[in-house]
Amino acid sequence: MTYSIVNRIVTAAPEAGHRIRFVRLDSTESFELTELWAMAGRVAHGLRGLGVRPGDRIGILAPNCLEWVLLDLAALRLMAVTAGFESGKFAADGELLARYRLRLLFTDRPAGAPGVRPIGMVRELAAGPAPEALPPARYAVDDVTTLKFTSGSTGQPKALAASVGSIDGSLRAVQQMFAHGAADDLFVFLPLSLLQQRYWIYSALCFGHDVTVSTYEAAFVALRQTRPTVVMGVPGFYEAARKHIETRPGCRVEAARGLFGDRIRYLWTGSAPASAEVLRFFTDAGLPLYEGYGLNETCIVSKNHPGAHREGSVGKVLPGKQVLFDAGGVISVRSDHPVNRRYEYAAPGESERVFGADGVVRTGDLGYLDEDGFLYIRGRADDVIVLDNARKIVVRPIEEHLKASAAIEECVVLCADRTNLVAVVSPAQDPADEDAITAALRQTNSAFGGDERIRKIVIARPRFSIQNNTLTSQYKPQRNRIFDLYRSEIEDHRRGIHAR
Repeated sequence: MTYSIVNRIVTAAPEAGHRIRFVRLDSTESFELTELWAMAGRVAHGLRGLGVRPGDRIGILAPNCLEWVLLDLAALRLMAVTAGFESGKFAADGELLARYRLRLLFTDRPAGAPGVRPIGMVRELAAGPAPEALPPARYAVDDVTTLKFTSGSTGQPKALAASVGSIDGSLRAVQQMFAHGAADDLFVFLPLSLLQQRYWIYSALCFGHDVTVSTYEAAFVALRQTRPTVVMGVPGFYEAARKHIETRPGCRVEAARGLFGDRIRYLWTGSAPASAEVLRFFTDAGLPLYEGYGLNETCIVSKNHPGAHREGSVGKVLPGKQVLFDAGGVISVRSDHPVNRRYEYAAPGESERVFGADGVVRTGDLGYLDEDGFLYIRGRADDVIVLDNARKIVVRPIEEHLKASAAIEECVVLCADRTNLVAVVSPAQDPADEDAITAALRQTNSAFGGDERIRKIVIARPRFSIQNNTLTSQYKPQRNRIFDLYRSEIEDHRRGIHAR
């Protein structure tokens, strides 16, 4: 029988000799994993004293920190459910507790409503006396540990109750591909409200390696300080890193090592498409960057890795996953252990649109498998623009070509009238370098032309960001939101940078 990683980390203390570090702009903390596990046990005991029982939901609304990790591990020990809320997108109030049926909500914000507790209280629980033995936790593959959130069409996030089987399957597959071990230190800086970021803490506890937890704001400072062997990032982060490296004098390899440290074994990217230029840049600099593919609804589906890597692909499909295609090339994914078979808190019909009766997930992505089993993603079916001449335009290659310009940080190609393509561009700097953006438009139109020709560019002011809700927490553009914000400029033929 295949062992459960989740059961292993809740029932047995980790091996001694490995550490977890928390690095912020103003502080650094470091703990043995054995100490972390013991502290989590004391927090679990304290939560039981506050009335938390198996199946109860514990909300966390705070940036990455020790307390976040302790609450999550304590919830696992109690067979409670962690609900991680992204900072800046939720209010710490009674409405949040009621909507998501939370027993308690821990936050770094002012706490006024009953059931809302200051997250600093977690350190007090962790410093308490050694607890009596907790009731044994034993998970089945369909049991739920986490409520994770994904974007919704109604303005309210949809939720997925993630199964133990889906977590175990992803972590086992990653360990088979990358063999994280005693010499490794995995660097995590994306929000811990994203379940996959907590995978690497679970991996450290189970497989025996170090892990460093930071924040996006502190990431580059923390990299130089901690010298990790693996970085878990997203394309937007690596694009920013590339531009930073290119400004440094001297050899590119030395500049890359100067930014990421001298121990990098590989870099991980996913959640959004990475451009070929970025992938090649880091590989040429001696820091291999491996792209993968997955969704909240599927966990990790495919991944390039040292044993099987093909440029332009998102890797081979993982064990326990099956990729299916409809007549139009739209991908569906079947899993041995699905994340779930429905959403919670979704609009009527939303679950039925995505989840098949047999648990198959309709991804909405276009792709294909080559003859060797490598998966390629062409774009989103929703992002295919059908012109009034019936020509179908896949916008992702056009967007990637534009983003190759150092003057363009991000962009989306849209069409309001079924005739003229318009790119909304987030510049790499303020004020925007309009001459360089105009040159990028000219070069892209030369490369594509015809129906794929961009008629004009609208410069986003302010630039895309998580804070203004034009980027997701994983730095993917919110296409519909951007269209709504810039509709008048897109439709007004007098405004914008026009192609010549």
